Amino acid sequence: MVAAEDTRHTRSLLEHFGIKARLIAVHEHNERDAADGIVKLLAEGKSVALVTDAGTPAVSDPGARVVAAVHASGHKVVPVPGASAVIAAISASGEGEHGFVFHGFLPARAGERKRVLEGLRPVPYAIVLYESPHRIAESIDALREAFGDTRELVICRELTKKFETIHRVSLAEAPAWLEADENNSRGEFVLVLSAPAATDTSDDDAKELALKNTLAILLAELPVKQAVALAVQLTGEKKNRVYDLALLMKSDGKT
Repeated sequence: MVAAEDTRHTRSLLEHFGIKARLIAVHEHNERDAADGIVKLLAEGKSVALVTDAGTPAVSDPGARVVAAVHASGHKVVPVPGASAVIAAISASGEGEHGFVFHGFLPARAGERKRVLEGLRPVPYAIVLYESPHRIAESIDALREAFGDTRELVICRELTKKFETIHRVSLAEAPAWLEADENNSRGEFVLVLSAPAATDTSDDDAKELALKNTLAILLAELPVKQAVALAVQLTGEKKNRVYDLALLMKSDGKT
């Protein structure tokens, strides 16, 4: 079985290589039900491959719920590494030496997008975002508002494809670059925002800011227990300390 985000595209690929397998649609609108179906197939001894139309399954693409359901049911999950836009962009940006934070797609609504970017502002590392062509200009304007004009942005467009473009520019200059050629606004984007310039902030202060920011993002979407568990994995901080901080942030109304 092959579980695919877009069965039309995947069918063409399978036919090209002479692969005969039953296709199952797994996309953002049916993922919960599809996950249950895939777990049942695995329980019957079937093998299921999960693929996406482009990119990597479950990384800002459908699949995370399927993977979580398979884990919860006790079945094995085996990754098959392929092209990753995140890693390709960070490696070509020159910003990967001291770590980075991957957020994925920003919210479509301006208010929610502003809230997310304000939460990311204290992060002391490079920030990697995905963006679509019809929102790229709005998102760059939002980045300027949140981070100012001096931070640098590496705009990666159509990575690994025929019209791949990688352009480094300051946030102040980014809108003009987009407008200089209509092709600059086409395709799928990965944005790498440079790490902030070094300040007198100590390493401990930077880690504290990163922990609070991580918790703020997780607590906005998850219950405290799950948010704490993920924050511990992401930051390496002790569970009791993270849990106490999460409760304090909740009581202060910061999330």
